[in-house]
Amino acid sequence: MNKIFETVINAIEEKKGTDISTIEFKDKGYVADAFIIASGNNDKQTKAIADFVEEEMEKKGEAVVRREGYQLGKWIILDYGFLMVHIFTPQEREYYDIERLWQESKRLMGMEKDDVQ
Repeated sequence: MNKIFETVINAIEEKKGTDISTIEFKDKGYVADAFIIASGNNDKQTKAIADFVEEEMEKKGEAVVRREGYQLGKWIILDYGFLMVHIFTPQEREYYDIERLWQESKRLMGMEKDDVQ
């Protein structure tokens, strides 16, 4: 795991984010090289997680390119170009189940489900 992933994951854990997972797409031509996905218990916690991830990434010289969903806090996306951080409330994460969607895409590209981190 590279230092940027560690920075994001540590920031999420610091704010008590849970159920953290990563999906890597490097060299696959997707919208980003990787997703980091996490949950917060409610919209206030997801916003606190997003704020702290942004603060910690700025310390590493990485500025967020685009932020979506912050106002409602149910599904916040921090887009760093090469990395997208998805922070969900549990209900939204269960409903959208993006890990399942991307696992299927990766499997179509010759990877097994177990290859997804």
